[in-house]
Amino acid sequence: MLPVAFLIHLAGAVMLLLWAVRMVRTGVERAHGTRLKSALRGAKGGTAQMALVGMVLAVVLQSSTAVGILTAGFVTSGILTVSTGIAALLGADLGSALVVKILSFDLSGLIPFLLLVGSTMFLKFEARGVKQTGRIVLGIAFILLSLQMVGQATEPLRDSALLPGLVGYLRGDPLTAFLVAAVIAWVVHSSVATVLLFVTFASGGMLPLEVALPMVLGANLGGGIIAVWLTRGMEIEARRIPIGNLIFRGVAAVLVLTLLQVGDLPVHYLGATEAVQLVNFHLAFNLVLVLLALPFVRSMERLATLILPDPVVAASAEAMAPIASMLDRALVGNPTVALASAKRELLRMGEIVAAMYHPVMELMDGGNLDKIARVRALDDEVNRKHTDIKLFIAEVNRGKLTERESKLGGDLTNFSINLEYIGDIIAKSLLSLAEERAQKKLRFSPEGWAEMCNLHNRVGANMQLALNVLVSGDVESARQLVKEKEEMRKLGRDSHDRHLERLRNAHADSIDTSDIHLETVRSLKEINSLLVTVAYPILTESGHLLESRLAKSI
Repeated sequence: MLPVAFLIHLAGAVMLLLWAVRMVRTGVERAHGTRLKSALRGAKGGTAQMALVGMVLAVVLQSSTAVGILTAGFVTSGILTVSTGIAALLGADLGSALVVKILSFDLSGLIPFLLLVGSTMFLKFEARGVKQTGRIVLGIAFILLSLQMVGQATEPLRDSALLPGLVGYLRGDPLTAFLVAAVIAWVVHSSVATVLLFVTFASGGMLPLEVALPMVLGANLGGGIIAVWLTRGMEIEARRIPIGNLIFRGVAAVLVLTLLQVGDLPVHYLGATEAVQLVNFHLAFNLVLVLLALPFVRSMERLATLILPDPVVAASAEAMAPIASMLDRALVGNPTVALASAKRELLRMGEIVAAMYHPVMELMDGGNLDKIARVRALDDEVNRKHTDIKLFIAEVNRGKLTERESKLGGDLTNFSINLEYIGDIIAKSLLSLAEERAQKKLRFSPEGWAEMCNLHNRVGANMQLALNVLVSGDVESARQLVKEKEEMRKLGRDSHDRHLERLRNAHADSIDTSDIHLETVRSLKEINSLLVTVAYPILTESGHLLESRLAKSI
């Protein structure tokens, strides 16, 4: 095989593996995200319980990093403590090792069946849960297929003159093997995919155990670095979780690496072949780490606080300064370019509104008043951008515009008005309800909370879809967005009816939070209706939208 063809084959297989792991995680988050978050939110019994929940979530999501980001968000909202978050992340790493164990079995015979079932569910069913389950099944099939492709791509390496020299060097320099593997895991942003690659190489006889063991330890270190990197923009308290986990993992990995050089570990007890021994070594490392580290998570919280102390001073004026505008008054004389810049500014306004919207349920559940106030402060930036866009488009309209340009300017102005109104709903209604819940220390019923989270997630997905429609103008996406309005109306009505049923049954939590529940559902429906308006001009122009829903008079 030519070197270029070999590299393309191997790179394609690796990218398919990464994409497939992400595909499974995306399907699980979309189909079961609310229940997974509720499980993590409700696990407050202790570090052992948090580790168990983190392990289960990582198996389901096929990513310990996703669990780490989730726990970091809950710590920011005050739902979890740093120590319980570290425990959850330790358990999540064990869950990722279990995923590697499961996927290391020879399941290639299932690939055609999984492809058939997954594609049928995804393409032939409209229900979101069924479609996303199909996405999960397809992702698993693609993972197995990509591992097959990696094995096929690396087959020629067995006879390569380069491989023995490279392996010989790494055998004599385990520290380099350790560091290279850590970098690889961080670059591909998946410790699961990285370890699976090493296992595939080992099963093909290209990676001897004395080289593979330090590389697996390095992959564990790299997996810890990923979460630190992805949470670098979060609040200090949230960043302490991946820092604590990284310290645990780094110290343990270096100690085991040292033991490998001092003496021979009895890895032959871990399996009959080198590939099986490597998988079980990875699993045993994470299991022992959880058992040894759990009693010290509170001490690690104190150490992480010393490394990342609370800021002494408040945010500077520069940090609170408005985001620079995309609007350029010099472009007013060129309507096409000016309206394009207005659309970009409108997209940034939508992103700020989304930043206000996404933490609403976390703040509704456990956010303190300071955090609620910080999110509410974003509404001032939304209002500024709304005013700037409105006045900029008005100035453009004073020039000579085509009919199409004039209509586009009006559509952009109308959507900016609706985004500004969404910001007001979040700031003045939803966050006020969160403040009321916090002050009165109320608790929602599990059923009511699940209904609200489901609606919130649905509207959040529609918000992202609306911003995509704003940029692309895609007719099919616009149709999907309008269909969501009817679906939201149905979900809201069902939630309303179930809530009244709980009131009739004298459910104490439902009675205490009745007004908050109903007002939250009403606000979410209103936000969704405002988002849908971005699709109306596109569908009207393409002939996909009726002028009236009224039946013709006889």
